[in-house]
Amino acid sequence: MEDKNITNNLIIKQFNESNAIAYNKSFLSQSSDYEFKMLDNAYQPTVKAYAELSMAIKNNDCMEPSCQYEKKALKTLEEAPAASIEFIENLIGELSVTDDSNFDVNNDYRYMVANSIMSAKPGFSKSDGYLLDLYLNQDASQTIVFQGPMLPEPLVINNTALSALLEADTSLVAATPDINKNMLALLTSINIFNAKDILEDGSLSPTARISEEFVIKNPDGSYDYEIVDIGNNQGRNMLKFDIDKIERKADPFISAEVAGLLSSEQEAIAAWNVYIAQGTSVNEDDQMVQDANAGSKAWSYSKDLPLSQDKKVLFEDKYKKYFMNNYLKPFITNQFPTVKEDASVFDLAEARNAAVEKFEKDNNI
Repeated sequence: MEDKNITNNLIIKQFNESNAIAYNKSFLSQSSDYEFKMLDNAYQPTVKAYAELSMAIKNNDCMEPSCQYEKKALKTLEEAPAASIEFIENLIGELSVTDDSNFDVNNDYRYMVANSIMSAKPGFSKSDGYLLDLYLNQDASQTIVFQGPMLPEPLVINNTALSALLEADTSLVAATPDINKNMLALLTSINIFNAKDILEDGSLSPTARISEEFVIKNPDGSYDYEIVDIGNNQGRNMLKFDIDKIERKADPFISAEVAGLLSSEQEAIAAWNVYIAQGTSVNEDDQMVQDANAGSKAWSYSKDLPLSQDKKVLFEDKYKKYFMNNYLKPFITNQFPTVKEDASVFDLAEARNAAVEKFEKDNNI
């Protein structure tokens, strides 16, 4: 089922996002009926029932003298329209997650089909064989049923079940967290940048640099540069950073961030499947036609919830690596010296000879 979810979600996603349908002569030449009339069909039979109940109460022609059954049934009918509207709004809100650009295709594909039907997307009309019905049940609950070519069995959703999920902060469809937004916020909260480099809106200044306390220096206070070969026997000095110290400073903040994500394990699985598992770079993610798929590393919503402690530990470890490689690394790689004289290009051979001489002098060789 997992592979089927991935395959079908990708097919529907690509079809819905493509402009190809505009060039389909068969589609353009035929009418498409999206008038499912879900509410009309559900409430038409209640008109007669409502009239009969009202008349029975008025004429005191009830099943028993107090008319308790009839009054309760009448109250249920009067409250049903508002319940239907709330049900439909809640369901649309849940299904709309399938439209997100970073939607995890490991979610149950039937919900993307259902969203395509409810939002009248091309290819999901009555004319294409899809049905959408609302049923008012005897127990006062309501049910929406989706049927069609991509649904081997009807997809049935009950309003009381959906409300219970939402009350428990559980989603019908797992939304993928905005990892980029979260990690950019994390970058400014780990206290490794100078306060002046953090702007009023909480973002980093374009010229932000890691604080001096994390830059490696020699015992005499001078900078311990890394010499980088830039070609043509020339080199440049680059700052070196105390990675262990930076990690020790960042770890508590990363742990707190991960704990927040794991408070919604559904969203943690989505983040894992879309971003974390494959360890892709931000640039790679940006260049992909669709977000990365964890493939064989993917976690299953039906099989892996609740998450085991092992998976939680693995999630934190990979989340930290993703943060370090994609968000922190640019600030500790190829950083020019802040001392102007040390930032100039120099002859590589001369610099190496000078370094050897200094080493020999310092060590009395």
